[in-house]
Amino acid sequence: MPLTTTDTTISDFEEVFKRFKSENSQNQLKFLLFLADKDPSTSLSWCPDCNVAEPVIYEKLKASEKDVVLLRAYVGDRPTWRNPSHPWRIDPRFKLRGVPTLIRWENEAAIGRLEDHEARLGNKIDALLPSNLSVLLQQ
Repeated sequence: MPLTTTDTTISDFEEVFKRFKSENSQNQLKFLLFLADKDPSTSLSWCPDCNVAEPVIYEKLKASEKDVVLLRAYVGDRPTWRNPSHPWRIDPRFKLRGVPTLIRWENEAAIGRLEDHEARLGNKIDALLPSNLSVLLQQ
C-alpha cells in the first residue's frame, strides 16, 4: 500500500503535527519517525542508527496491507539533540530518549514505539503493524 511521508522540524512541528492528527481514514496507519538531521553534502544522518534503520522502516511500512502516513520529525544537529531540554525529550507525548524512534500513533496517543537499535529490526517493526500489535502490547 502507499506510504505517504511528510517532513517537519522543531520550528514547524506543532502545525504539521496538527494536520497529521486530523487526517482520518479507516484504512490508514499513522507513524511518527524521529530522526537526526542529515548532512546536505552527504545526505547521511549524523546518527549511524538512523542511517541503518531508515531503509528497513520504509521497506516494512511500504509492505503494509493498509495505507501508511509517516511524519518524519528531524531533531536537529547533534548539539541540539544532546540538550537535555530538547523539546521532544521533555514533551509528555513523546518523551524521546534516542533517535531513531518510530511511534505508532492512534487515537491521540502513542500505542507502540521502537527506539534506537530496535527501530532497525524488521520483526520489531512488523510487530507495530495492526495484525501484530496485540502481541507487542502484551509483552
